[in-house]
Formats: sequence, structure tokens, C-alpha cells
Amino acid sequence: MKIESFEDIEAWKEARNLVREVYCLFSSNKDFGFRDQIQRASISVMTNIAEGFDRGTNKEFCQFLVIARGSASEVKSLAYAAMDLKYVDQIAFESINAKCHKLSNLINGFIRYLKNSERTK
Repeated sequence: MKIESFEDIEAWKEARNLVREVYCLFSSNKDFGFRDQIQRASISVMTNIAEGFDRGTNKEFCQFLVIARGSASEVKSLAYAAMDLKYVDQIAFESINAKCHKLSNLINGFIRYLKNSERTK
């Protein structure tokens, strides 16, 4: 399948699912600093994939994907804190953790692909 827009990218679709879950889980959390941080980190994954797609070269796209991967790790780390602080239960933590792990794998695979291909828009 040819990728014609960032919406076609599997990692972007998964990042969108992560955003939805994070916003649902933390929307009523009264720790505004924590809530803001985990929500921003989740949005960062999705937006960096989209922004990187519209850059002119694979090298630039890869840079944005590395940032997206870092943001997924940030969400994962914050999920540990959320569990430790009893903001989420084990099941919610495992769901976020699994989504972040899947995202990292998708992004890593996409980076490998981009490093070995020429990009045409």
C-alpha cells in the first residue's frame, strides 16, 4: 500500500489510539501538571509523525520519527508514575504500556524502511 498522507501511516493510527486512551483516562485527573504532561507527550507522538511526513527528505522524516519514539517512551514512563500514584489501575497501565511498546516497534520499523528507500511525494 502506498502511503499518500500521514493518515495512511500505521504508526500514526496507533498514536491516535494512544491519544484517545490517555485523554479518556486522565480527563478528570486533578493533578493538572501530570495530566498536562502525559497528554502533551501522547499528542507529540502523533503530531511528530504527521509533521515528519510532510518534510522533504527521509532523513528529516526519520528525525521526527525519533522524536515521536521518544515521546512514546515518555508516555510509558509517565504511565508507571500514574500507576505508582494510583491514578490508574494495573489494567489501564498495561494497556498504555502495550500501546507504547507497539508504537515504538512500528516507528523503529518505519525508520529502518525509510533509511533504505528513496522517498517520492
